[in-house]
Parts: sequence; structure tokens; C-alpha cells
Amino acid sequence: PMKTLTTTVARISYAVFCLKKKNMHYVNGPEMIGIVPAWLPGKTLMVYLTGLALFAAAVAILSGKLAKLASLLLALLLFSFVLFVHLPGIFSPETMQTAVLALLKDLALAGAALLISGTSKS
Repeated sequence: PMKTLTTTVARISYAVFCLKKKNMHYVNGPEMIGIVPAWLPGKTLMVYLTGLALFAAAVAILSGKLAKLASLLLALLLFSFVLFVHLPGIFSPETMQTAVLALLKDLALAGAALLISGTSKS
């Protein structure tokens, strides 16, 4: 039925997005490290581990194996970015506009990950 089709398309689209973002974390690692707020420790490790988390979530979502857990963990990661990376940036005039956009993006992506988690069987 239509619900199965739309859910499948949504899962594939989200997984493809995660794979693309993963590539950005690895191919453009130095640039990604440069946009992590200076006050956060382990910037290099954070960028590459985030890429790994995106890859793992994409594989889980596409394969259907551990998709519920992987997308839930991805949502938690994205919510942590909202709270600890983007929200503090809102209070600085130099970073406010970029921080608001990034906050809204990660909030939407976290919501989509929760939807995937809620509709996954495994």
C-alpha cells in the first residue's frame, strides 16, 4: 500500500542523506573541524566519529538490521548537537544566524530519525 511505499522512500532518502553527510565529514574533514565551536574539546575526533555514526545509521536503516536502535541513537546525537553546539551559538551575534539554521536542521533531522525509529521493526 501507499504507506509502505512512502515509508520505504523516506527511509532510503534519509539513509542516502546520512551517507552524503558522512562523506562530508571524511572528505572535508579539516573544513568540518574548522566549524566546530572552539570551546568544544576533541574537535577532530568529534568530526570523524560523527561521520562513523552517520555511516552506521545509514547501513542499519538500509538493511533494516538494528534500524530502530541506530536511528534512535542518531536522534540522540543530533539532539546533543542542538543543545551543546548550536544553542550556545545563538547567543553570539557573530554566529547567531548560522547557529539558528544549523539548530533547525539538526532538530528536523532528529525528528525524522525518531520517526524512522518508531516505524522500524528491528
